[in-house]
Amino acid sequence: MITHKDVLDARRQIGDRIHRTPLVSSRTLGEIAGDTRTFLKLESFQRTGSFKPRGALNKVLHLSEKQRSSGLVAASAGNHAQAVAFAATSQGVPCTVVMPETAPQSKVDASRRYGANVVLAGSFVEAFRKADELRAEHGYTFIHPYDDPHVMAGQGTCGLEILEDLPDVDAIVVCCGGGGLVAGIGTAVKAIRPEVRIIAVEPEGAAGLHAAMRAGSVVQLDRIRTIADGLATPNTGQIVLDVAQRVVDDVVLVSDDEIVRAMLFLLERAKVMTEPAGAAAVAALLAGRISLPAGARVAVTVSGGNIDLAKLRTLLPEGPISF
Repeated sequence: MITHKDVLDARRQIGDRIHRTPLVSSRTLGEIAGDTRTFLKLESFQRTGSFKPRGALNKVLHLSEKQRSSGLVAASAGNHAQAVAFAATSQGVPCTVVMPETAPQSKVDASRRYGANVVLAGSFVEAFRKADELRAEHGYTFIHPYDDPHVMAGQGTCGLEILEDLPDVDAIVVCCGGGGLVAGIGTAVKAIRPEVRIIAVEPEGAAGLHAAMRAGSVVQLDRIRTIADGLATPNTGQIVLDVAQRVVDDVVLVSDDEIVRAMLFLLERAKVMTEPAGAAAVAALLAGRISLPAGARVAVTVSGGNIDLAKLRTLLPEGPISF
């Protein structure tokens, strides 16, 4: 389990090495979501283009000198890979990231630019397996993308910023893949404002936390099918589940079509370009998946903006779209 103190410690550790991202109002989204007062937490403006450096950097800063000198390895569809490469390079630590062969080329290229040795290996599950092989062979330290207390505590610093910028927040809606972000935010917020609703949003085709919360244990998904590669994890983790059972009030699901609609909404109305994973929480509000009282103050994470332009072209509708 992680505590509020762990999140505060993470903020002291990472300091000004990351950006404090803006929380901006979206009047139109609030009107659609039941006349609420809705705000976007723009983690797409974070270093490397997603919230991930918060956790990766906190983890790297907690490593021993022996672990640093041995090097790091991570498995990721893209955003965690970039974050680990950024965090490791900033501290002079060598790192290897294993990415699925289906990872967007833009994320592969960015990970290399941040200083990582990139290895491609089949599917997301196969990438995890290959990373474990490299860990055993070379003595690397494995940096888990979500199921790690230091990673979750780092992600929780996003929640501290939301509370400071919107002290009377009533609900926080969070994009969810493995669940590290929502677990961290929930831990940061519930310790101070236990009445705040923490709502996780997953794609229908990659609903690992939803399945685990219903079963009461980690569930390995048989198949992953979603355009949101940043949320396409085969399961949540045991540590994440233990925390989520304490701090997450609800998990809702959205379709790929609803995610695309949210991407276009953000582009047209908020002038913000996101990747599919980054728009999932907004999709839940646009689709009416979350019931909130009129006037409620709602913060919504826009968790990443690393969209591959070739993929974006395939998602754009041929005709007009209305909101």
